[in-house]
Amino acid sequence: MAARRSRGDGAVYWKASRKRWIAEITIGYDGRGKRLTRSASAATKTEAKDKLKELQRDYDDGLITSAGNYTVGDAVTYWLTYGLSGRDKSTVGMYRTYADTHIIPALGKRKLRELTVEDVEMLLADKSVSLSTRSLRIIHSILSRSVKKAQARDKVRRNIVLLAEVPEGRVGRPSKALTLAQAEAVLAAAERGAARMRAYIVVSLLTGARTEEMRALRWCDVDLTGHPDATPAVPPNVALVRSVRATGDTKTRKSRRAVEAAGRAVDALSALSDARACEHPEIADCTCLVFATRNGTALEAANVRRDFRKVVDAAGLTGREWTPRELRHSFVSLLSDDGVPIERISRLVGHRSTTVTETVYRKQLRPVVQGGAGTMNRIFPAGQASAPEHSGRGDL
Repeated sequence: MAARRSRGDGAVYWKASRKRWIAEITIGYDGRGKRLTRSASAATKTEAKDKLKELQRDYDDGLITSAGNYTVGDAVTYWLTYGLSGRDKSTVGMYRTYADTHIIPALGKRKLRELTVEDVEMLLADKSVSLSTRSLRIIHSILSRSVKKAQARDKVRRNIVLLAEVPEGRVGRPSKALTLAQAEAVLAAAERGAARMRAYIVVSLLTGARTEEMRALRWCDVDLTGHPDATPAVPPNVALVRSVRATGDTKTRKSRRAVEAAGRAVDALSALSDARACEHPEIADCTCLVFATRNGTALEAANVRRDFRKVVDAAGLTGREWTPRELRHSFVSLLSDDGVPIERISRLVGHRSTTVTETVYRKQLRPVVQGGAGTMNRIFPAGQASAPEHSGRGDL
């Protein structure tokens, strides 16, 4: 008589209704104490025993969980509902649009435990024809974070999305920077216009502030006089410590910075302060926004973009080809062209490291790194090369 299997080793039995041998293991219990199982069938008892071993091995390796019917769509929907607390509504809407448009139609009905690296990479490769690399990375991130959330709830044992590579997507419009002549033309056009947009463009270009930092700037963050008698002297400056993000925080902790305000920026802010004081006496309240609507609310990005492009058109350029964020790119480019070290530029724009500056603004940075050749010329002066020795065998 065959020995009885130990408790937890699974079972092999004949099921008359199906006329098949069944291999079955227990993988856990639900909230009511009901046993949860996984099974496989075979025509012979020997095959059923082999399948039992496979089931047991997969369970030990973490490839089988109690969530047998849990789908990719379930995981993504759960993450969108419970994994984005505290995020801005527009951010949540953006993620939901990507999920509803690109992920759920393609992979939503697939069981999460059966999702493979090939599934993810095939999806990304298919989307790379029509989407940018950034969009592909967002799709990959949504999938990865959804599966990670499912892992925490014991719906799947491992996150295979992390093993998938993100391909290069469709080439989009590259960011660009104003040349010195173009920047002068834009500044001149802005200074001929209304006080608000004049200040917005001048301060953005001369400080390198992000558009999200500019729209959240308050008057109490602006010091138009500085403290010249202090030791050391404090110049006029703008403190970039807030943004229009849902939390009000800047993009990173290092983005919180106070930057010196150039003379033209001080003049533009002073003119805006005078104009706002005439229209709204409550401007004395330092918590008021510097760049606000007539009702005192923050400017919408679309409105800033529209007014900015009007100024660019007035400067003799094509407005629809430029965006406000490229004033920041221009700030980096102009400093680099003037020989400012990349470490200093990185601090001025609030990057966590010079790597970010080099990666994001690579095309705007000075292409030739100078300084090394001059030092080597001093150590090894030109014109002192020794005559080559001839070995008698000819030159090689």
